Amino acid sequence: MLGPQLAALGPHSTGQPTVTSLAVADPGSLIQSVDWVAIAPPLIAALAALAVLVTDLFLPARHRKLLGALAVGGLALALLALLPLTGGSPRSTFCVRDAGCSYVADHFALVFQLLALGGALIAALLSTHTVDGPASDDRSAGGLPGGEYWFLLLSSATGAALLPASRDLATLVVALEVASLPAFALVALRRDGRGAEAALKFFLSSVTATAVTLLGIGFVYAASGSLHLGAVAEGLAHAPAQLKPLAEAGAVLTLVGFAFKVAAVPFHFWVPDTYVGAPLPVAGYLSVVGKAAGLSGLALVTTIAFRPYAHTWGLVLAVLAAVTMTVGNVGALRQRFDTRYSAVRLLAWSSVGQAGYLLVPLAAAGYARTGADSLGATAAYALIYGVVNLGAFAVVAAVGRRAGTSVDEFRGLFARRRWTALALAFFLLCLAGLPPGVIGLFGKVVVFRAAVDAGLGWLAVVMAVNVVIALYYYLLWTARLFAPAPSQDAVTAVAERWLPASLTATLGLTASVAVVLSVAPQLVLQVVGGTLF
Repeated sequence: MLGPQLAALGPHSTGQPTVTSLAVADPGSLIQSVDWVAIAPPLIAALAALAVLVTDLFLPARHRKLLGALAVGGLALALLALLPLTGGSPRSTFCVRDAGCSYVADHFALVFQLLALGGALIAALLSTHTVDGPASDDRSAGGLPGGEYWFLLLSSATGAALLPASRDLATLVVALEVASLPAFALVALRRDGRGAEAALKFFLSSVTATAVTLLGIGFVYAASGSLHLGAVAEGLAHAPAQLKPLAEAGAVLTLVGFAFKVAAVPFHFWVPDTYVGAPLPVAGYLSVVGKAAGLSGLALVTTIAFRPYAHTWGLVLAVLAAVTMTVGNVGALRQRFDTRYSAVRLLAWSSVGQAGYLLVPLAAAGYARTGADSLGATAAYALIYGVVNLGAFAVVAAVGRRAGTSVDEFRGLFARRRWTALALAFFLLCLAGLPPGVIGLFGKVVVFRAAVDAGLGWLAVVMAVNVVIALYYYLLWTARLFAPAPSQDAVTAVAERWLPASLTATLGLTASVAVVLSVAPQLVLQVVGGTLF
């Protein structure tokens, strides 16, 4: 489904993608040329981050809003840099003879770079009305310092874009940390006290997961003798019997860090408090871009590096998927729909449940004859989830500007903001997989089929049960939008009709993409299959 370029990622392939190395003078030499076109997307995002940092030093305070335009422009330019990489052979650079390349811009990398940079762009649009704004104008963000915020967001997006193209364990860990470290500071930028507590929980749990991952990589290197993913697979396949326990322990420990980023159970405990304590745009960013980064890294290390243990990690991921979707949906069910419970916390538990669905086709890749179709299902569902989840966060941000983010504030939203309520209803129906949110139903069918085709019938049954469970809280929230509106003064009612241009653009963009994909869901398959993208 993800095209012939992905066939090399399957658990029974040779381990190295067929690449056209356009920029390697001599793989055995320390002096190599660099394929600047291949590395352009993350490089442009990094340069934009540096440009924001330097510009902030000299820009007068009254012109700080221009930093947001610079950040949005940099992310848009990074997305455009993906176009020259489409339609041709994969490109690679930073290669070593008899080991492999550290950076490969194949179709798998391009799809997840599209998701990472596109999600960061939507989060940036969602942020422009809160950055450097007065606290009274936005209760959900409290006004964020522009220079720091845009630099951190662009830096994190750089790591998220670098990760899916990384093909050695060292680069993968570096990219994962580049995506994660700025995110800690982004969470802490909220000035109401909760941000620091949320950032501390996020930081401590993430550092622990990273330490475990580094220990696992050390074990894997000792057993295989290499850090390049393809060479690791060859080394593990021919490792001496006395090193196999070390290799298996290393493989399990290495997966911990990526499972943490995906928010798979039991590494999900940081999600609700972090999302609630972070600024709303940052919570939306973490729920999509952070998850996409971890998912792409998890796909790479399992289907390439740990290919000899395919059936083992396939079973482990299948169990993780079942437990994650169940815990996430049950956690969402426990959120009462009154003033005490935050809509962001409900979306946080929902994102944990959605992470379980994302893991299903990845688990199926351990059992399928080729992992290409299963990885394609993961990419397709990730794209669908990214659009509708960021749209839901945009609506919560719009409502939270004047009222608050508790679920009860959405009662009667249709009477106050008709189009905003319709947009949220559509996003929730997409997440639930109900018409007219056809694209959500389409994504769940794709994931369900991947499990069935791999012979994981029990996992398909667990998924079906969880889809039914999730219907309850998605439909309950949707019904609240059309319930009788509580009494309020006319001034507040008039004020709520107008939204900042950036929020309006974000809602319009996400809703338009979701509607188009619902009308023509085959576009998603064309993107992940390479016929359109």
